[in-house]
Amino acid sequence: MNFSKFIIVIASIITIFISSQAKAESNTMSNILTKGYLRCGVHTGLQGFSIPDSQGNWSGLDVDFCRAVAAAVLKDASKVKFVPLSIKDRFTALQKGQVDILSRNSTWTISRDTTMGIMFAGVIYYDGQGFIVRKNSGVRRLQDLNGARICVQDGTTSLINLGDYFRGNGMRYAPLKYYSSDEAIAAYDSGTCIAFTTDQSQLYAQRDKLKDYRDHIILAKVISKDPLGPAVRQGDDGWFNIVRWTLFAMIIGEELDINSKNIRLVKKNSKDPRVHRLLGLYNNTTGSGLGLDGGWAYRIIEQVGNYGEIFERNLGQQSKLNMKRGLNELWSRGGIQYAPPSR
Repeated sequence: MNFSKFIIVIASIITIFISSQAKAESNTMSNILTKGYLRCGVHTGLQGFSIPDSQGNWSGLDVDFCRAVAAAVLKDASKVKFVPLSIKDRFTALQKGQVDILSRNSTWTISRDTTMGIMFAGVIYYDGQGFIVRKNSGVRRLQDLNGARICVQDGTTSLINLGDYFRGNGMRYAPLKYYSSDEAIAAYDSGTCIAFTTDQSQLYAQRDKLKDYRDHIILAKVISKDPLGPAVRQGDDGWFNIVRWTLFAMIIGEELDINSKNIRLVKKNSKDPRVHRLLGLYNNTTGSGLGLDGGWAYRIIEQVGNYGEIFERNLGQQSKLNMKRGLNELWSRGGIQYAPPSR
């Protein structure tokens, strides 16, 4: 055997070893398979992201993501137990193993990614912090809020961003801090504050709780970048890869125009090798490294939908919020949603 062939053989052995190690390390998935369901930490009730109805049925972007992971791992999107978590409890619950995924409109930051024993698996929603004010307040620009009382939820990145922006621009402000977002929006609605600030997505969701949302406007300018995404515990790379590639599979599905309605026909008729790889038609080239069978991505899209589908029904034109895709449009359509190739 010449040296070149020797190197190729060694590289193949290393690749197989790394792949097997990734599977072996996924203790979280093993526990999920034993239990028969996935535990998903979600918001206690935020329209568009995670909210229960009167029968206890959950809906929302973050909810659908956990269902997608369940479809990939358990072959059934309904096998999810949703655990509502407060701002204070969300990261602790993940750290202590009380949930398998935290899918709770949480911002990916360096401190959370490096000091809390957790890892963010990707960005499911690109957000930014905004402000809502009354139309008759005369406030149309952020400069008009100089010296204003501003309602904000305590213990969030919104409070930090607020201070950074106002101090950085030499503006005075009086932050009125509340334990929950509901308390903050109620205080704003009662006239305690001139403005309420949080992620723009939450502003649209909370606006419906005002006495008359038509009397209020959401200012156009945002003061931060807030990438929201699912998080898992550090130390289980196999599980991290599954969660991350669940999100990527939904994005790639939209890129390839595969959705829950046409996926059977696409699988049957498509000649596109990218489609074949994603849907497991090439000897499970994508699922084997994740420790999953070849139909993992097919089930995600068939049972839950591609990224565009879950966006539109929870946040977009098919929802009460009627939000535009904006940055969350695909990279090929003017946004920045992007997934690595499935090869």
